[in-house]
Parts: sequence; C-alpha cells; structure tokens
Amino acid sequence: MRSDLRLDAQALDRRIDPSRLPFETTAELSESPGVLGQARAMEAVRFGVAMEQPGYNLFVMGPSGIGKRSLVLRFLEERSGGRTIPRDWAYVFAFENERRPRALAFPPGKAGEFAEDMNRFVEDLRVGIPAVFDSDEYRARTQDIEQSFHERRERAFSDLRERAQKDAIALLQTPAGFAFAPLKNGEVLDPESFAKLPDEEKEKIQARVSALQEELTKVIREIPKWRREAQAKLRELNRSLVRSTVSNLLDELKAKYAEMPAICSHLESVERDALKNAENFRIPKEADTLPPGMIPPGIGPDAVDAFLRRYRVNVVIDQCGAKGCPVVLEENPTFSNLFGTVEHIAQMGALVTDFSLIRPGSLHKANGGYLAIDALRLLSHPFSWEGLKRALRSRQIRIEPLGEALGILSTVSLEPEPIPLELKVILLGERSLYYLLHELDPEFSELFKVVVDFEEDVDRSEAIVVSYAQFLADEARKGNLLPLDRGAVARLLEEGSRIAADAKKLSLRGRTMTDLLQEADFWARDASAPIITQAHVEKAVAAAEARSGRIRERLREEVLRGTLLVDSEGESVGQVNGLAVLEAGGVLIGHPNRITARVRFGGGKVVDIEREAKLGGPIHSKGVLILSGFLAGRYVPEEPLSLAATLVFEQSYGVVEGDSASCAELCALLSTLAELPIRQSLAITGSINQKGRVQAIGGVNEKVEAFFDLCRARTLTGHQGVIVPAANVDHLVLRRELLEKVEQGLFHLYAVQTVDQAMELLTGFPAGERNPEGRYPDESINGRVERKLGEFARRARSLASGEAKT
Repeated sequence: MRSDLRLDAQALDRRIDPSRLPFETTAELSESPGVLGQARAMEAVRFGVAMEQPGYNLFVMGPSGIGKRSLVLRFLEERSGGRTIPRDWAYVFAFENERRPRALAFPPGKAGEFAEDMNRFVEDLRVGIPAVFDSDEYRARTQDIEQSFHERRERAFSDLRERAQKDAIALLQTPAGFAFAPLKNGEVLDPESFAKLPDEEKEKIQARVSALQEELTKVIREIPKWRREAQAKLRELNRSLVRSTVSNLLDELKAKYAEMPAICSHLESVERDALKNAENFRIPKEADTLPPGMIPPGIGPDAVDAFLRRYRVNVVIDQCGAKGCPVVLEENPTFSNLFGTVEHIAQMGALVTDFSLIRPGSLHKANGGYLAIDALRLLSHPFSWEGLKRALRSRQIRIEPLGEALGILSTVSLEPEPIPLELKVILLGERSLYYLLHELDPEFSELFKVVVDFEEDVDRSEAIVVSYAQFLADEARKGNLLPLDRGAVARLLEEGSRIAADAKKLSLRGRTMTDLLQEADFWARDASAPIITQAHVEKAVAAAEARSGRIRERLREEVLRGTLLVDSEGESVGQVNGLAVLEAGGVLIGHPNRITARVRFGGGKVVDIEREAKLGGPIHSKGVLILSGFLAGRYVPEEPLSLAATLVFEQSYGVVEGDSASCAELCALLSTLAELPIRQSLAITGSINQKGRVQAIGGVNEKVEAFFDLCRARTLTGHQGVIVPAANVDHLVLRRELLEKVEQGLFHLYAVQTVDQAMELLTGFPAGERNPEGRYPDESINGRVERKLGEFARRARSLASGEAKT
C-alpha cells in the first residue's frame, strides 16, 4: 500500500480555532459594513441603477437562497431616498370621448388634494344646484316663460276667433281639435239650417271657412316653434343659474391650479359639460311622488349622483408622504397586476364600467423608481413577459384588459390614456434562465443590458472570517436570536465551507446559513442557554441530517442486509466499489455501488451495459467511451484493440449519469485484464481522461462519508478507505467523527493523480513503466494488461490470416 498517497488527519482538518476570533460573543460585533463577498455584483447594481440610458435594466442572477433579492432591494431602498419623488397620476372623465379617460400628472402629493377639491365641488353641486332649481325665483321665472308661451298661443287663437266672428264664423274647440261653424244672429247654425240656406250664401260661407282654415293651420304650425322657443329660454335660464353656481365654485379651483395647464383645461371642460347638461341637475317632481325603489332610472337623486360621478377624480398614484422614489417588489406578476385593469360592475343585468374603476398595476406604482420581479414567475404568466417588453420599448403604460389580448372580451371597456413610463426593472432568477432568455429572445439583450452575477462562495481568509462573523451577528440580531459564542461561530464557519464543498471557500448561501443559525437558536433556548454554543450548532447540524436521512439510512440498511451487494472486505477480480451521489429534495446522498467488468477476445469494443439498456446518461456514456481511447493509446499501440468488454453498475435500476465512476470502471477493466484482484476494503471515485489522469468530481464529501458509514456499521478494520482525485483534496470538508477515525488509523483517504496510482492502491502491485526498450515489467499491472491485450491481438491476427488462406 502506497503510504505516500495517504492523506493524514492534519491535512484534512478544516477546523477553525475559536481562540483566533477577536470576540467572546457576537453581541460585541458591530453591524457588517458592507455586502459580504459580492463586490462585483453590487458594483454592477450601482452601474445599472445609475445608468440613465434606455435599455439598461438589470437581470440579477444566482442560485436560490443566496440572498440576491434582499441585498438588491436593500440597496435600492437606500438609494431611493436621494432620488426625486415621481409625479402623482390620476384618471378623469374624458368629455370628448368617454371611452378614453384622460391621465393627468400632478406634483407629488397633489393628486389626492385635487381629488378632495373635486369631491367638495361635486358635493356643492349636488346640494347647491337642485336648491337653485327649487327656489321661488326659479319657479317664478319658469312660470313667466310658461305663461308667456300660453299667452302667445291664446292671443293667436283669440285674434283668429275675432276675425272669424267678423265674417259670422265661429271658432269652436272640440275633443277632436278646432273647427269653424257659420253664425246667424250670434247663434251657430246647425247642419239642417245650414243646408236650407241658398246655394250662393253657402258658397260664400265655405269660402270664408276655407280662408280661416288656412290661417288656423298656420297658427297650429307655429305653436311647436313657440314651444321650442320657450324651452330654449328655459334651458338658457337653467344654464344661467348653473353657470353662476359652477363658475363661482370653479374660479377658486382655477386660481389654485393656475400653474398646471392640464388641470385648468380639465376644469374648463367640467364647466362646459356642467352648463351643457344643466337639465341633469334637476330632480323631476314625479320622483317625489313615487315610493322608494319604484323611481325609474334616469330621474331622482340617484340619477343626479350618477351624473356627478363624472366630475370626480380617480387617483391611481399618490406620492403623498413619500420620501424618495418607489421600490416595488411584484410577487405575483400577472398581466393585470403588472399593467393594471379596468373593473366592471353589474347594473340591470349588464356589466358596465367607467373611469373610476381603473385600477393601477405595479408598473404604475413603481413608475419613476424601481420594480423588482422574479423572472420565472413573470414568464409563468401568459402575456406578462411580452407586455413588459412592449411597455419598456414604448416607454408607456397601457391598461389593456387581458380579455382583449385573448380575443374573448365581449363587454364594453375603456381605453385609458397611456401614462409615460420611466423606471428600472430588476429581474431576479437563476443563471440558466438568463442564458435561455439571452439565447432564445432577441429583444432580451436590448432591454436588459446589465447582468448582476452573484457569487456562491467567497475565499476563506482571515479578513473574511471576521466579516462572516459580523454577517452571522447581523442575522442573529435581525431574527431576535441569541448571541453566539466564538465556538459556535467557528463551527458555523466550518459548516459554511462544507456547504460550499471547498475547504478554501465559505458559502454565501445566506438562507441556508440563516436556517442553521435559527435551528441552533432553537436548541439553545430548548436547553435554557443564554447564548448559542458550538454544541448547539452541532446538534442543529445533526438534527438536520437526521431529518433528511431516511433514504440514506434505508440504502445502508439494504447493503447491511445483503440485499444490495457491496463488500468492504476481501478481494475480487474485475470488481470495484464505486461511489455515486444522488439528489433528493435538495439533499445530496452518497451511496457505494458495485461496478464489475468482464473481458474476452473480441472486436475492440467496450460495451456500457447501462447505455445499451438506455439507463446511461450521455455524460456517463462519454466516460465509458474514453476507456477505449485510453486502452488503445497505452497498450500494444502497433496492434488493433481486440477485446470485448462489458461494464455495469450492479443492481442499478435507474438512470446513471455523470463521469465520476469512469476511473472505477477503468480499474475494474484493468483488474480483469491483468487478472489481479481488487481490495474491496477500498472505494474509489474520480473521472478519467484518455491519458490516464484522474480528474475532479462533485459530491466528494457525501461519497466518502457514505462508504465510511457503511464500514463503521460493519466494523472498522483499519484497512478501509476511499481513493479520491488529488484535485478534490481541497474540497474535502468531512465530519469530525470521520476525521477522528482517520487520526486513529481506522479509516484512510488516498489522493491519486493517475490511474496507475489508483491501481497500485487497489491491487498492491506496482503499475510499472516502460523500459528503454518500450516494454512494461512482466509482473507489473501494465505489463500484465499489455500481455493480455497482445494475446488478443495475436489471436485476431491469426484468425484474420486463416480466413485469408481459406
């Protein structure tokens, strides 16, 4: 066994000496002066926020739980206080086109004030104008107009009656209308008497009646004209009365908002509309005589209130009390939540709406400031992503009912005037999502030009250790947790390296560290301790592993029962303990697997049974194919590769992916070719290249600990251990229990750079190097392998020559 490849406990010890921390408890530490380990990301945020040119929106990317959202939001909130407070916005009735409400801009805090002014104006109108119409003066003047009309009509009939009497003709009013009849001695002739008159006299009477009939027709035709003139006078009277009231009320508002031309223009439109619709302020007398609930629509106090609603103001954005520009986090970026909506209400069985039912979206609320959105949620909602891009391109916020976009809206809706858009959008998401958008959406790179890439870990240095302790102290204070002593901080720092899977790094996954801190606080309070100690952190770590350990324990149980075949003692040719890792629910679970190889003479093909059974992923298949390249390049280079080999993960019933077992597979293959047994007390993990170099793999801690747990559950003999790539040594952050066994010599770790070193450890035989004549030593591993492959090659040549002779 090569002792020079063995890693001693001191080299694997990643512990931090608590005495080197310059505090007793975190209560002594001040707040962290900056953002831990994210200098590049925060510089990108500063640039993106300060860049005023269009298209410089931000995409903040990094894994979940790293704290990117909280850090960016905190930065934006700190910066927002120094920026100009954006304008207020309100929608008002558009008198020229009621389906297109007008958007009015106000200085910060003024929209609500204007709305209150208009509410008072409406209340004054609602009370004041009906009172004017109900005054004695108004009734007297309307009576004068009505009486003047009646007098004019009666005078016309009276003049016609007098002219007819001069001609001995009477003007009679009957239920059917007006009629003329002849007179004699002041009496109306009946039809019989008229018939007895001489024909000549009857003709004269009929001629006079015809002439009078024409004059009557003229008078009757004039009456509607006189009625219209009377109504015009009545309307003018109404306007004059309304004008006096409206003008008095609006003059004060016009003076107050004289410096806002758009507001003054709206007030003038209100005045014109009020005068135009003065009749709508009257409450007809019939409304007073009907019982409640029986008043027809269009009359009565409710109708007046409905009409006056058009003069009110719908404030959609009110910056009253704001101390800077807005910072908005949209948790549910549906189309309506982003761009606003127009609501409807049911009236008389129909859905109706007006400008007062316009509701703002998060774009309105964030306008002039910052809007943060989770990118995945944004893309999950129909039309939200396209709508956001359209708004950023046009720099306008348009409220469009989603039903119109889908083509299913059947109710009459509004088309509110768009509002100018000026804000920074910050999308937050995984790196993979950023690269997908960049690849698949050509507009993405034009609209989101600033990428903010958050680090997952930071170099473990003396300065960072102190800053990390300050970060833990900040988290404890924010969560009202107990302070930590130096031992607890040191243990959490070690766990930070383990989470980062790198002894020279500390994880920046703030959520994971905060969760562990909170769980340690729970155990400290459970023990009535005044501070969190190392023991409480240890208990929190152990409890978390126990909660997620069902699958791990079940796999180990099946191995111990012999259901899954994995040896930890003895020797076997062509059989090696490989180490795999699977992920379930965010937890990495290491598991030893038996890998076997069989070899015979053949056509030079290494068969991956996993791939043939469609259970091997592409990366695993690539690793197996590399073995063929290694064998062909190292052994009997002058001869064709003439073997038939099979490799398999025994008792594997799912997809096998990754190349971390390729070194183990090569060792099993070489063991079979050399006919040398492999020690089953060792497990191996690592990737291989065609030159025989062992390359780094992932999940090394979980793999090592999985084999250690199996050996400990059986019995630690002092001969068991794990072979890992030398490139992974810095990634080893192992449990203290395992390190204690390494220190006691009951378990071993070996770091290898080449497959030769791995084979020497597994078989106890020297690998062997080519001598000056280009041959390996006969009893070396490589010599045995080359001899076997040479035999295969000669057999293939012999068979080929025999076939040629035949």
